[in-house]
Amino acid sequence: MPESGIIAQLRTTDLDASIEFYVEKLEFKLEFKYEDFYAGINVGGQVLHLKLVDGKDPSIDFVAEGDHFHLYFPTDDVETAARRFAKNGVALLKEINDTPWGTREFAIADNEGHTLYFGQGG
Repeated sequence: MPESGIIAQLRTTDLDASIEFYVEKLEFKLEFKYEDFYAGINVGGQVLHLKLVDGKDPSIDFVAEGDHFHLYFPTDDVETAARRFAKNGVALLKEINDTPWGTREFAIADNEGHTLYFGQGG
């Protein structure tokens, strides 16, 4: 059976705050919430999972220090996405920029500090 996608999971110390960030600030859709420790966020027909944990995700500092990302979201219009997020109170970690590899990107952090990139082209 061929694979049909991939599901990423981010850890959160406050599930309700993370749901609020992804639904209210980024305007994604809540797909499901299971009890008080697990949720799915629909992003363009794919689902990002959020899992409640006791401590801060140890990868957050590593990713920030190494200029990496936790998740990369392809988009058809980075300018519109950046404006929408700014309107909803989300600060950009990295302003929109053109990369040497032919994409146009910007970065934000979620409510827990996970680095999220949004890119167009490439």
